[in-house]
Amino acid sequence: MAQTGRGTAEDTRRRLLDAADQVLREQGYAGASARSIATAAKANSALVFYHFGGVDQLLLAALDRATEERMALHRATAEKARTVEELVEAATTIYRTDLERGYLAQFGELVAAAVTKPALRAEISVRAEPWVGFVAEQWERVVGGTPLGKLLPARDVADAAITFYLGVNLFSVIDPDRQRTDGVFALAARLAPQAKLLTMRLPGRR
Repeated sequence: MAQTGRGTAEDTRRRLLDAADQVLREQGYAGASARSIATAAKANSALVFYHFGGVDQLLLAALDRATEERMALHRATAEKARTVEELVEAATTIYRTDLERGYLAQFGELVAAAVTKPALRAEISVRAEPWVGFVAEQWERVVGGTPLGKLLPARDVADAAITFYLGVNLFSVIDPDRQRTDGVFALAARLAPQAKLLTMRLPGRR
């Protein structure tokens, strides 16, 4: 394998991805330049373009890597849920995990940057769709075929969940102690048990 001065090309790519994660989460999109990422990776800034074609492409590659990790982790959490109450618990766990591990900040920074960059917006839109599908799948698995499932279609619930996920990242700016955000999840937990009568399966559905 070709050498790049500090090990193999694969090692260099990994270090650049790690650095992109770090810089984006700590300095935001505005601070994520080829130079700042390369400095964090202890690499030449030209390698950002050599390996990824540019800064945005590197940040998207880092997002893709995080998405793969998150999807496996969160699927395991969500698939344990068998009731609406347990889905709320799973959603709370997923949110807190993403917040603590920096995933929420990473995705939020790229979404914010995409507002004024159409090319980046298209890339983010494509990458958001699997998460919409993931939420819809879990909702349908738990409440599909019930009155609640009819009242709240899976796609609509998924769109609402993703909208909340993105909004809560912005809301965290004025809710630094997370008290109000935690209050929203607590409210959902109080309301979830009221859905029991609406989750009785309709005839013909397992």
